[in-house]
Amino acid sequence: MSEKLKIILLYVLVCFVWGSSWLAMKWNVVDVTPLLASGTRFLIACIGLFIIIKWKKIQIPKDSSHRKFFFIVSLTAFSVPFALNYYAAQRIPSGLSAILFATYPFLVAILSFFMIQNEKVTVTKIIGMLAGFAGVYLLFKGNISVENSDTKMLLGMIAILLSAFIQAYSLLLVKLRGKDISPFVMSYQPMLYAAIISLVVSYFVEDYSNVHFTTKATVSLLYLAIFGSIVTFVSYWWLVKKIEAVLLSFTAFITPVVAIYLGITLGNESVSTEIYLGTSLVLLGMLIANFQDVLKLFKPKNVNNSNV
Repeated sequence: MSEKLKIILLYVLVCFVWGSSWLAMKWNVVDVTPLLASGTRFLIACIGLFIIIKWKKIQIPKDSSHRKFFFIVSLTAFSVPFALNYYAAQRIPSGLSAILFATYPFLVAILSFFMIQNEKVTVTKIIGMLAGFAGVYLLFKGNISVENSDTKMLLGMIAILLSAFIQAYSLLLVKLRGKDISPFVMSYQPMLYAAIISLVVSYFVEDYSNVHFTTKATVSLLYLAIFGSIVTFVSYWWLVKKIEAVLLSFTAFITPVVAIYLGITLGNESVSTEIYLGTSLVLLGMLIANFQDVLKLFKPKNVNNSNV
C-alpha cells in the first residue's frame, strides 16, 4: 500500500470513528458518569496500547523531558478539553457546540503561523476553512437556541472555544516535538496520565449511586476505548507526521457530518435541505483546501520531468 493511500484511508477512518463516537458517548453517559466514563475508556485503551507496545518491543522514553512533554499533552489533548466539553454540554445546545468547535481549524492555522515556520496558510486553505465552517453552520443551525442566553450559556460557549484552542495548541506541540516518538507511545503515555487524572477527580466529585454498567454502556465504552481511542489516536498521531496540521484539523468539519448521518441511519432522524447543503459545503471546503493535491492526482505523469 502506498503512503498516499494509507494517509487517505487513515484520515477517513479517523473522521468516521470520531463521528460515530458522539453517538457512543451519548449511550455511555446515560448509565455512567462523564468523568468515570472517560477515565475508564482511557484506562482500557492504555491496557490495549501497553500490550501492543510490549509485543512490538517499542521503547518508551522515560527521561524527565519526555515525561514532562507527555504530561502536557495529556492535559491539552485529553483531560482539560474533555472536561471543558462535558461542562459545555450541560449549558449549551449540541448544535452550538459543534459550530463553536468548528473554529478549531482556524485556531490551528493561526497558531501554526507562530509555531511552525514551514507550514503556510494559503488562500485555498482559508477559502476551504470558510466553506467548511459555513457547512457546519448549515448542518446545525436548526439546533441552536440562544433565546434564554445567560451567564451559564456564555460560560459554556467560552468553554468550547477554550477547548478548541487548547487542542489546537496540543496538535502543533506534537507536530513539533513528537516527530521521533512512536504513535503508540504518543497515544499510551498521555492517555495513561489522563486516565489517572479523570478517575481521581471522578472519585471526589461524581456521585456513583446511579452508575450502572449496562450492556449498552459496556459495549459503547469498549467501542470508545478500542476504536475511539486506540485506533483513532494512533492513526491521528501518525497522520500528524505525514500531513500539514491545518489539513489534519479539517477533521473538525467532517466528524459532525458523520455524526448527523449516523443519527439519520440509526436514530431515524429527519433529513433536511440544510443537511445536504451543509454536507456539500464541507466536502467543497475539503476539495478547495486540498486543491493542489487534487490537481496532482489528475496530472499526467511525465517520466522526463523530475519535478513532483
